[in-house]
Amino acid sequence: MYRRDFLKTSAVVAAASSAPFSQTTQADTLVKGGAEHVISIWLGGGMGAMDTFDPKRLGDPALGKPGSYYPSIETSVPGVRLCEHLKQMAPLMERVTAVRTVNHHVIDEHAAATNFMHTGRPVSGTVLYPSLGSIISHERGVVQEDAPPYVLIGYPNVTRGPGFLGARHNYLYLTDTSQGPAGLSRPDSISPKRQSRRESILATLREAQGLHSEDSLQEYEEAIDMSQKLSGPSFNKSFQLDEEPGELRNSYGGEFGQRCLLARRLVERGVRFIEVSHNLNFLNGTGWDAHNAGILQQHALIQELDSAVSTLMIDLEKKNLLDKTLIVITTEFGRPPEFDAGGGRGHQGTAFTCVLAGGGLNHCGAYGETDNLAKKVVSNPISVPDFFATIHASLGIDYSKYLYDGDRPVPVTDRGQPIASLFN
Repeated sequence: MYRRDFLKTSAVVAAASSAPFSQTTQADTLVKGGAEHVISIWLGGGMGAMDTFDPKRLGDPALGKPGSYYPSIETSVPGVRLCEHLKQMAPLMERVTAVRTVNHHVIDEHAAATNFMHTGRPVSGTVLYPSLGSIISHERGVVQEDAPPYVLIGYPNVTRGPGFLGARHNYLYLTDTSQGPAGLSRPDSISPKRQSRRESILATLREAQGLHSEDSLQEYEEAIDMSQKLSGPSFNKSFQLDEEPGELRNSYGGEFGQRCLLARRLVERGVRFIEVSHNLNFLNGTGWDAHNAGILQQHALIQELDSAVSTLMIDLEKKNLLDKTLIVITTEFGRPPEFDAGGGRGHQGTAFTCVLAGGGLNHCGAYGETDNLAKKVVSNPISVPDFFATIHASLGIDYSKYLYDGDRPVPVTDRGQPIASLFN
């Protein structure tokens, strides 16, 4: 009898311990925000924290003295300082949190670290993990039926893709802010009547083909339907940036700034998640990968980031969209305080900064502390899963739940925990 009771109890304990985390966590213990959109700004190459959002003592590459490349300035948040080239962001820091203690132990190589900073996981030989944008598309869906949930302003890459979530949660991408996505801008020669005939033919072909039982085929059918919705004049009107006042467009700045302006217009149009790439227009010859002489013009990149993001924040606020839109600035890793032989910097994943702004969060200017050279985390370390969980929580997504690759449970953020102090 005792043996039978012991086996029954053991079975219950084993079942509970193997159950997905979301089944054992009370919903009322989860923190939740009220954001509706994300504009994710990707600084490909590796932004150096001590040269931007976590300045330290001044260094000297000529003397081999580790430290910041630029002097720092005060901000609107007492005790929080920024690089002197972030002068437009400085007065807005009460609406910003520079998370200074993000860290990972992925090899300091661009492709592997970029994948990790988009999926929150190392590359696997058995699972193709979805990106952050695809997970948000999966969990929150579309804001409006005639707008895509996920847009990438930059070149396509598998690290941004849907992984095992399937084609319906893939991104729509474009590289030119002056027109809609390639293949979706309907030529002027295609009249509405002619387009209607084409859609009628497609419907006839589908009917003759019969219903698909395979999910993957149904997903591609849905993708075709979405592309038809997006090829019309309504969605493509979002790309007419010349409708905006000239003064505003100039405030946003050049190519990258116009991408940020387009992101704001896409938020108005109902797009849920937009990634804006800032690693294509290499003002300094190397982008954020500031090895050797690439650091000499690094200030031009920082100034471009400063003008575009500060204008984006003010623009969203004027339209009552800042509290509904979380702005995220991420990069694959940081840079060490030491200078290389050419006066630039190498790679560092042990401590770097990612930034959150808007989104209705309880911002504090900066979160976490690094040592006197921004080389090691001193307090409040934030893993990449923790950072992702914070983003999910801001959108009201259950960051403790599991997704499924077939019958394999996959924790949505690899069990990350959000920064609770950012939520009221």
